[in-house]
Amino acid sequence: MGKLFKFLRPYGGAVLAILCVLVVQAYCDLSLPTYTSDIVNVGLQQKGIEEKVPEVIGEEDLNQLLLFVPSEKQETVKEAYETGPAPSEAYEGNVLEISGEVKEDEGRMEELSEILGKPMLLCSGFASGSEFSPEMGMQMEASQREAIVKEVEEQLSAMPETMVEQSAAVYIGNVYEKLGIDLDRRETEYILSTGAKMLALALLGMLASILVGLIASRVGARMGQSLRKDVFRKVVSFSNGEFDKFSTASLITRSTNDIQQIQLLTVMILRMVLYAPIMAAGGIFKVFRTNVDMSWIIALAVALIVSVVAVLFVVVMPKFKVVQNMVDRLNLVSREILTGLQVIRAFSTEQYEEKRFDSANRDLTKTNLFVNRAMTFMMPLMMLIMNGIAVLIVWVGGHSINDGSMQVGDMMAFIQYTMQIIMSFLMICMISVMLPRAAVSADRVDEILTSGTLIHDPESPKDFAENAAGEVVFDHVSFRYPGAEEDVLHDISFTAKPGETTAFIGSTGSGKSTLVNLIPRFYDVTEGRILIDGVDLREVSQHDLRDRLGYVPQKGVLFSGDIASNIMYGNPGGGKEEMTEAAAIAQAEEFIGQKQKGYQSPIAQGGSNVSGGQKQRLSIARAIAKHPDIYIFDDSFSALDYKTDVKLRNALKDKTKDSTVMIVAQRISTILHAEQIIVLDDGKVAGKGTHRELLKNCEEYYQIASSQLSEKELENDMKEAG
Repeated sequence: MGKLFKFLRPYGGAVLAILCVLVVQAYCDLSLPTYTSDIVNVGLQQKGIEEKVPEVIGEEDLNQLLLFVPSEKQETVKEAYETGPAPSEAYEGNVLEISGEVKEDEGRMEELSEILGKPMLLCSGFASGSEFSPEMGMQMEASQREAIVKEVEEQLSAMPETMVEQSAAVYIGNVYEKLGIDLDRRETEYILSTGAKMLALALLGMLASILVGLIASRVGARMGQSLRKDVFRKVVSFSNGEFDKFSTASLITRSTNDIQQIQLLTVMILRMVLYAPIMAAGGIFKVFRTNVDMSWIIALAVALIVSVVAVLFVVVMPKFKVVQNMVDRLNLVSREILTGLQVIRAFSTEQYEEKRFDSANRDLTKTNLFVNRAMTFMMPLMMLIMNGIAVLIVWVGGHSINDGSMQVGDMMAFIQYTMQIIMSFLMICMISVMLPRAAVSADRVDEILTSGTLIHDPESPKDFAENAAGEVVFDHVSFRYPGAEEDVLHDISFTAKPGETTAFIGSTGSGKSTLVNLIPRFYDVTEGRILIDGVDLREVSQHDLRDRLGYVPQKGVLFSGDIASNIMYGNPGGGKEEMTEAAAIAQAEEFIGQKQKGYQSPIAQGGSNVSGGQKQRLSIARAIAKHPDIYIFDDSFSALDYKTDVKLRNALKDKTKDSTVMIVAQRISTILHAEQIIVLDDGKVAGKGTHRELLKNCEEYYQIASSQLSEKELENDMKEAG
C-alpha cells in the first residue's frame, strides 16, 4: 500500500482538489434524505407548516392558548405578538402576528416554542373532543387553572418530543384555517420548493461526480504513463547483469499488466476510497441527529460486512501474488513458443509445446476462477445484509412510530442514511480485497525502479582527448559473472592499436564474446582495468564511451522501420552518401537494389523478413555508418559465405585503416591477416601474435588451424613461419 501512495505523491495537488470536490458531492448526497424526510413530515403530514409556533393567530385563539401557559410566562408570549392585518377578508376578529424583531431572534423563537409546545398540544386535544374545554378554563379561578396546568404538564413530561411537534403543527394548521389561509396551496408550494432544492443538489452532486471521475482518470492515466516511462528508462539503463535477474517475460508483464493494475486501483482509490470515509462519517453524524436509539443497527451492519470481507480477504489475498507469477509464466511460455516456432516445427514437438502452454494456461485459469468464485459470494451476501438491515429498521422504526417517538419521514431518512453508510463500508471492503493484487503489482514495479544497476556513470566523468585515436588496453583484466564462484576471464592483458586489427579466437565457451562485451561496459571488470586512450572506461560516461564504438553483435538485431533507418540508426543526421557507402562496404547494396523500394523497403519486427546473412550485413553497415574510432565485430561474419566474407573484409580494410578493429571469429580465414591474434582457452590467454607466429608457438591455435585449413595451406604457412 505504501508503494501506491509513493507513486501518488507527485499528484498531491490533484488529490487535494478531488478531496474538496468529494466533500461537495458528499454534502449533496447526505442532504437528499433530509429533504425526503421533510417532504413526508412537513409537506404531507403537516401540510407545509414548518414553524413551531403560529406566526399569525387570532386574538381569541391566543387567549385560549394562554390558559394553559404558566402565569409567569404569559407575559413573554404576549410581548412576542403585535396587532397585524388579517390574512383573509372572511375573518372578522382581531389578528396578532409575531413581531419582526422576535422572528429574527432564534433564541426568542426557541423560547416561544418551549413555552407554547404543550399548550398547543392540549388545545389541539380539546378541539378534538374533551370533557375539559378552553371555555371552562376561562370560567375557573386562576389558582384552579394553574393547578390543572401543572398537573397536565407532569403527565405530559414523559411524552416524546416528536408527538409534541406533530400536535403543535395540527394546532397551527387549525389556527391558520380559521384565519382563512389556504393550507393546500401552502402544502403544494412547500413540496415543490423542497423538490426543487433536491433537484439542484442532485445536479450539483452529478457535476461533482463527473469532475471527480475526470480528474481521477487523468491522474491514473498520467501515473500509468509516468510509470511506464520510468520503467522503460530504468530497463534501458540495465546492464546484462540486471537482465539476468529479471526475465524478459517478467519485464513485459511488469510494464503492462502490473502498471494497468496500479492505474485501475488508483482511479478507484481517488473515486471511491476517498469518498467512502467522508460518506460514512457524514452518514453517522446525520443518523445521530435523526434517531440515536437505532444506531446499534448500523453497528450490527458494519460488523457483519467486515466479518464477511475478512473471511474473503484471508482466503483470496494469498492467491493474488500467485496470479501475477502465473501471468509471468504464461508470457514466458508464449514468447518461447512464438520465437522458436521454426525449431518446434523442425523437431515436431508441437504437441509437447501445446501441453506446456495448456499447463501454464490451465494453472492461471484455475487460480483466477478460484479468486472470482470467492468474490462472487461477496455481492449476494452484501445484498442480503443490506436488505435484512432495511427490514430490521422498518420493524424497529414501526414500533417507534406507533409509540410516537419517531415520524415516518425520519424512518425513511434513517433507512437512506443507513444504506449510504453500509455502501461506504462496502466500497472500502471491496477495494481492500482488490488492494492486495495492486499492492503486489506496485511492489513488482517498484522492484525495477529501485533496483541498483551494476553499471553507472561516475559523479565527475572525464572526457576523452579531442585527438584521441582509439587505442584499447586490457590491463590484467579478470571477470566473473555476479554470483559466480569462478572467473570467466582471468588476467587478460593486451593492447589493440589504431590502424590494426586485433582478433580473438578460441573454442566455444572460452570467453571471446564476454571479453569484447566488457569494452562497451555491458559488464564491468572484476579486477584490473580497461583503458581507451589512457582513460579508464569507468571514469567516463557511458554515452561518451559508446559514442566512440561501432558494435556488431553476434546475433544481428534489426528494428521495425525500413532499411535506411536501420543503417543510419547510430548516425541519424548522416546523409545519403554515408548510407550508400556503408551498404556498399557491408556488401548489402546488391540485395537492397533488388528490392522494389530500395532503401525504403520495410523491415519487420526483429528483421524477420530478411535472411540471416542480409540481417548481418545490415548490422555491419549500421556500425560503419557511425564512423566510430573502435569497431567491435562479435563473430559478425559467421552468417556470410566465404566469397562475401572476403569482399567485405577487403572493403572494410580501407574504411578502417585509421580505426581500431576488434574481431571475434570462429573461422581462421576471417582473421588470417590480422596484425594481432589473441587465442583464448578457458578464459586465459593461450597465445598472442600473428597467424604464422601462433602456428609456430601456440598449440591451441595450431589445433584450430589444422581443423579448418587444408594440409597444403597449413604446410605453406608453417614454412613461412619458420
